[in-house]
Amino acid sequence: MSARPASAPRADLVADTALALLAERGMRGLTHRAVDETAGLPQGSTSNVARTRQALLELAVRRLAEREARVLALHEMPDPRAGGLDSLVDGLALATHRALTRNRALTLARYELALEATRRPELRAYFDAAGARFRDQLGALVTAMGSTDPERHVLSLVAWADGLMYSCVAGSFHARVPDLQEVRAGLRELLEGMFGAGKPVV
Repeated sequence: MSARPASAPRADLVADTALALLAERGMRGLTHRAVDETAGLPQGSTSNVARTRQALLELAVRRLAEREARVLALHEMPDPRAGGLDSLVDGLALATHRALTRNRALTLARYELALEATRRPELRAYFDAAGARFRDQLGALVTAMGSTDPERHVLSLVAWADGLMYSCVAGSFHARVPDLQEVRAGLRELLEGMFGAGKPVV
């Protein structure tokens, strides 16, 4: 496992190493000592950044949100009012496929943290706040498509994407990752069901 460059801020280095350890070793493999050793830091460095395990997990969740925001890049998607259904399908398919392929380890770390958050109410608050920002962005996109029930449509989209990512990263389809065209086809079927094929954007 490669460490971040020495020029990276210490907190980012600790958080990125924690995420890598979660993906590689699971929750039990995440310790302050393991982060120090993996990142090539002097013993005690991680404790100086995040004194407790809770603090280390919160740091990892915040960093996860930053990195996933760059992977998904919903703010960079074209206005669906200009490109219609095609633009929304293309943008969401690309974001989902990135999470399944070159960011696969980051997606796996998210599932580790999500499960831990079900047992730690303090961590749940951090995890839910990060997810709310993504849902708000997605809600704006489906609203621009003319959704009459954005909350329900966002739930359907997130459930579809999470189900696909879990199945292909940690579930029964882990050995077969769909290519971009397959992801696009699945999204198109879902979105056409929501908005109707060829329905004009209002």
